Amino acid sequence: QVQLVESGGGLVQAGGSLRLSCAASGGIFRIIVRAWYRQAPGKQRELVAAITSAGSTNYADSVKGRFTFSRDNAKNTLYLQMNSLKPEDAAVYYCNIKSLSSPYDYWGQGTQVTVSS
Repeated sequence: QVQLVESGGGLVQAGGSLRLSCAASGGIFRIIVRAWYRQAPGKQRELVAAITSAGSTNYADSVKGRFTFSRDNAKNTLYLQMNSLKPEDAAVYYCNIKSLSSPYDYWGQGTQVTVSS
């Protein structure tokens, strides 16, 4: 059974940093996209960053230059390094994997990020 488990969220002051992790287990094959999304209260879930199978990384304009998406294949873990955090970055962050082997996306349970001003 595939599981994605996020961790690393918490409360941080504006200007601070957090590193989110997403550990994948259960074996996911034919991955085409790995991504981080976030959802703030009352807002739609939005894409934060994505890495395609071709290796290109894309970021939302709002996080460019502040967030870095990386992965450790040996550990089956995705990371989102978030620097210079702003109150508007506060949200529940989810990792997401799209695979040709499944008609459904894989999602983690989410990790809360709170940024105080």
